[in-house]
Amino acid sequence: MPTPAPDPAPDHAPDHAPARRAAPLAVVDPATGTVFDEAPDQGPDVLDAVVDRARRAWHGWRADPDARTTALRSAADAVEAAGDDLARLLTREQGKPLAESHAEVARTAARLRYFAGLAPRTRRITDGRPVRSEVRWRPLGPVAAIVPWNFPLQLASAKFAPALAAGNTMVLKPSPFTPLATRLLGSVLATALPEDVLTVVTGREPLGARLAAHPGIRHVTFTGSVPTGRAVARAAAASLARVTLELGGNDAAVLLDDVEVDRIADRLFWAAFRNCGQVCMAVKRVYAPARLHAQVVEALTERAKAVAVGPGLDPGTRLGPVANAPQLARVEQITRRALADGARAAAGGHRLDGPGCFFAPTILTDVPPDSPVVTEEQFGPVLPVLPYRSLDEAVDAANGTGFGLGGSVWGTDLDRAEAVADRLECGTAWVNHHAELSLAQPFAGDKDSGVGVAGGPWGLYGNLRPFVVHRPRGE
Repeated sequence: MPTPAPDPAPDHAPDHAPARRAAPLAVVDPATGTVFDEAPDQGPDVLDAVVDRARRAWHGWRADPDARTTALRSAADAVEAAGDDLARLLTREQGKPLAESHAEVARTAARLRYFAGLAPRTRRITDGRPVRSEVRWRPLGPVAAIVPWNFPLQLASAKFAPALAAGNTMVLKPSPFTPLATRLLGSVLATALPEDVLTVVTGREPLGARLAAHPGIRHVTFTGSVPTGRAVARAAAASLARVTLELGGNDAAVLLDDVEVDRIADRLFWAAFRNCGQVCMAVKRVYAPARLHAQVVEALTERAKAVAVGPGLDPGTRLGPVANAPQLARVEQITRRALADGARAAAGGHRLDGPGCFFAPTILTDVPPDSPVVTEEQFGPVLPVLPYRSLDEAVDAANGTGFGLGGSVWGTDLDRAEAVADRLECGTAWVNHHAELSLAQPFAGDKDSGVGVAGGPWGLYGNLRPFVVHRPRGE
C-alpha cells in the first residue's frame, strides 16, 4: 500500500524543546478536491505523554479479564450506535460509497465482539518430571498501531481488538489523509473503555516514525507499503519491540481453461475494483487462457464501462474516487507507462473530467509482462488481463513478483482449481472468489507481503507472551 515512509531512525525532541506549533492537518474530500475539515498535527511532546498514560493504564486493564470482555462488548455496541455518523465521515474523507463505509463500521463492531469472546488457554506440560509446569500468557504492554487510508476503521480494529482483548493498551495513528473518522471512533470507544486504554494521535511525519521507535512501546503493528514497513521494523528494533507488518500485495487471479467466464465475471470484477481497487488483497492481475482471453477482456470491459462512478455519498454510486491526490497521480502514472509500453485500454485509461480524484475504471490488454502495472502494486481502479499458453506458465507468472499476500484460481473443476491454488506462493488462496476473510482465520503474507499473523486466535496470541510457572508435585 503506498503510504509515506517514516524516517528510519528518528531522534526524540530534547526535554527542553518547546512544544511544536504546527498547522493542523487539512482533510480533503476526494470527491470534490476541497478541504472540508482539519485534525491536529501532534508533536513529540504529546506523543510522549500519551505513551506514558498508556503504560499507566495498562496495569489496571491487564488485571481483570472479565472487565475487559464487558468493556469490549460495550464498545461494539457504542460503535454500532454511532454507525451513521462514522460511515458518513469515513466516506467524506476516504471517498468510498456510503454502503461500503457502513460495512466497514459493522466489521469494526463485529471484530470487537469476536475478540471479546477469546481468551488464551493455559497449557499444562507433562514431561515425566516431578514438577507441574504450566504455560500461561501475559500481555506485552502498550502497543502502537499505524494504519493506512484505504480502510481506516476496519484496519484499526484489526489491530486494537486483539491487542485490547489480550490485555494491552494502544496508541493508534491513522493516515494523515484520513484522521477524522478514526478520531471519532476513538471518542466513541472512550465511552466504553477506561481512560487511556486506547488513544488516537494524528499528525504528519515523523509522528509515525517516532511512535514506532518509542521506547515505551512493546509491539508495533503496521499496515502499509513494503518500504515503509522496512523502516518501521528498523525503528522498532531500537527498543527490541515486536513487529507485525502487513505490507500489501499484487494478487493474481488465475483462470483455468474450464472457467465459465459469464458466470464468474461479476465476482472477478468486484474482487479487483471494490474500494476503487484500493485493497491490499484485491485482484491486481488476471491470467486467462489464450483462447478465453478476448472473452474475459470483453466481460470485464462491459462491467467497467457500465459501473456507476461518482461521489460516495450519492446513493447510486458503486465506485467512488481514488482516495487522495498523490494516489491518483500514482495510478495515472503507472497507467500511462503501461500504455506507452504498448498496452491498450479496453476501458478507461484516464482521469475523469471535473473536480475530485476520479479515474475511469480501466481494463488493460496487450500489457507487457514486465510493465510496472503488472509487477508492482498499482492500488487503484486499473486491471491488466494477460493471456497464457500453459498452466505452468500462468503459475510461474502469478508467483513471479516479490509479493505474496493472496491469490485465487477460477474454474469449474474445484479439485483441480484447489490443486493449482496450492501452488500459489501467498498467505491466502481462494477458489472461485477472492478477498473474503473470516474473523476467525489467520491473515498473513508470504515473501515481502508481511511479517507476523493477524486474525483469529493467532492475532490474539500475537499480542501475548508466554509465561511459565513450575511447582513441585505433591507438596
